[in-house]
Amino acid sequence: MFEHFYHEIFRRTIISFGSLFNNMLIKQENSSEETVNQFRVPLSYGPTQKFLARLSQSPDLNKSVAMTLPRMSFEFTGLQYDPSRKVTQTQKFSKGLSSDKKSTQKAYMPVPYNMQFELAIMTKLNDDMLQIVEQILPYFQPSYNLSVNLIDTIGEKRDIPVVLESITTNDDYEGDFSTRRALIYTLRFSVKTYLFGPISSASSDIITKATLGYIAGNQSTVPDRDVSYSVQRRALKNYDGTVLTTLTDDIEKSDTVIPVASVAGITDATYLDLDGEEVYVKSIGTDSIVVSRGQDGTTITTHLRGAEIKSITSADADLILDGDDFGFDGSFS
Repeated sequence: MFEHFYHEIFRRTIISFGSLFNNMLIKQENSSEETVNQFRVPLSYGPTQKFLARLSQSPDLNKSVAMTLPRMSFEFTGLQYDPSRKVTQTQKFSKGLSSDKKSTQKAYMPVPYNMQFELAIMTKLNDDMLQIVEQILPYFQPSYNLSVNLIDTIGEKRDIPVVLESITTNDDYEGDFSTRRALIYTLRFSVKTYLFGPISSASSDIITKATLGYIAGNQSTVPDRDVSYSVQRRALKNYDGTVLTTLTDDIEKSDTVIPVASVAGITDATYLDLDGEEVYVKSIGTDSIVVSRGQDGTTITTHLRGAEIKSITSADADLILDGDDFGFDGSFS
């Protein structure tokens, strides 16, 4: 039923998450506000309890605590499917290989999953803790986009939101003289990543161009003044995700003048993808375009303000997959 594949998506995401916090600095000042010490906080992968146990097993109070604390650790703690980012299961997309732009590979749309992480910050001094936390929190409002190269073979690189879910604190200051103090902040994150299935080569069975020759009368050979008709496939929808503009007002099924935020990038006598409806641009105004609706059998529907208008170009024609509908552009020669 299943075939072997391994894109290392979990591994890449874990490494990328850890890289966010591997350059935390602490500066210690004297009474004259002069920096007397500056060092980088060590970061390790592992559970918090592991490092706390290591501290409790080294009760030598004469040892310099700065050699042990502060310290940071992070751990991948859970995985959960995210239905809010679900897309059609049977939908596919394809991309050109970086090494050969004419060769394409295809895959089903990725499956959204949330990876749960815990980041533990352990310090002895409260000022050290405040410095570290203040260097982290301003970037999460409550999310921060982390760019991750998910799959090398097709160059799939995405911005993965890292969401700060909660912060808990624990200050162990009670105990006897042999007990070390450990000030602990635990930050919990949710990383909204994507999982891809196997990548396969796109089929080359789709007709890309056909030419017909017409011979007049009963001649058995092509005459000097022959006529040929050439047709080439044309995409009926956008595949590469290029957005040209958006609607500035709602439109009904009968509307042929479409108000847009910008006409830059739109040319007449071209096709556009309006939420799955293919339209043909007849003319262009200053802040609107005149179109023919429901081209190539696509359904004419109402569209709401803010709907994205995407381009349909030859680049989209190169990404047509088996089973997709497409039209033909013809020319005589």
